[in-house]
Amino acid sequence: MAETRDRLLAAGRKAFAKKGFSGASMDDLTAEVGLTRGALYHHFGDKKGLLAAVVAQLDGEMAARAMQAGESAGTGWAALEAQGAAYIEAALDPEVQRIVLLDGPAVLGDPSQWPSQNACLEETRNALIALSAQGLLKPVDIEAAARLLNGAALNAALWIAASDDPPATLPRAQEAFKVLASGFMVR
Repeated sequence: MAETRDRLLAAGRKAFAKKGFSGASMDDLTAEVGLTRGALYHHFGDKKGLLAAVVAQLDGEMAARAMQAGESAGTGWAALEAQGAAYIEAALDPEVQRIVLLDGPAVLGDPSQWPSQNACLEETRNALIALSAQGLLKPVDIEAAARLLNGAALNAALWIAASDDPPATLPRAQEAFKVLASGFMVR
């Protein structure tokens, strides 16, 4: 069962990255891995369900890279800013652009409602709680601050993915995120 699910996820990821959600046929999602439409329906319900699973997988990978960047940056604000910058930078990956940032919202709706985004929100909330405990966070509602920072990183990534020149847009978005995040810091 798990192997079939993994094969369908891999096929979906490949087809959605290459052809987009609307261009990927049910045969693209099943025939290449030697499975039937019935297997797809059994595991994911439909093509949209498969897209949701692929988006969750990719978004999880983006969050993991962000966490790794934060750990490499150290602690405190440097870690928080590095996490945001890494999440935003993931928007340069063509697979992430197409599947997570362009097709995902168009097909699945508001990204802030995706379970994978809620996991990112929880990580941001935990980072702010730690910063507050260290006396490094201005007196602010942590939930509100976490939602604003998480939303800023997501919207920066969406902007980059939709821009005419993503590599040129990236440093602008990262710098603005850094300025926004530092506004919560005790000086």
